[in-house]
Amino acid sequence: MIALELHPRIIESKDWATIIFVFALVFIVVAKSAFENRFSDFIRLIVSDKYTKIYRESSHLMSGFNVLLLVVNLISFSFFIQLVLSHFGYGVKTDWILFVRIFTLLTVFILSKFLIEKIIATTFGIEEIIEQFNLQKVTFRTYIGLLLLPVSIFLFYEDFSTDYLFFSIIGILLVINILTYVISLKIYQNLVIANLFYFILYLCALEIAPYYFIYYLITKN
Repeated sequence: MIALELHPRIIESKDWATIIFVFALVFIVVAKSAFENRFSDFIRLIVSDKYTKIYRESSHLMSGFNVLLLVVNLISFSFFIQLVLSHFGYGVKTDWILFVRIFTLLTVFILSKFLIEKIIATTFGIEEIIEQFNLQKVTFRTYIGLLLLPVSIFLFYEDFSTDYLFFSIIGILLVINILTYVISLKIYQNLVIANLFYFILYLCALEIAPYYFIYYLITKN
């Protein structure tokens, strides 16, 4: 008589991810509906500098438009980080608890960094340059997050991704990130030169050190 051994069939649920992706799309639709002209200029950012010329004042940094797309940005990057961790064996892409942890950590990191930047800028009297510089970074990184969202959705529902694909995407993100710094420095070069010493301190303390410590913690753990 043949002995049958039954094993429970584990089905990974992706419903939670679908709901979050839908929420992200809803935020994009709301941003497009509430700020139609601005969204139209923002979408053409890669081929036109009209958006950066119109919305270059620091007062636009905390506008409703940026807040809406910041949420989309956090969702997009959180999913991509989880996909990278899952691909290299450090997590599971369908683990919603892992996503919550990544999303929370990323949100706390960005908000904490923003508050510390405000404090340092006020202390050294360089609010104008830091706020305008941050606005440029926020603009381009939000744009990157918006482009990354469909990529994250595709990678989440497909299982044939390779190391080459992930390394290529990460490399492209790093290159674009460096270019945003170069563009921002070029736009505000007069302000940077006038406050060069404080700006170098700002770069070392808040643009280099935090990412170095994150890299150190990841490699050690």
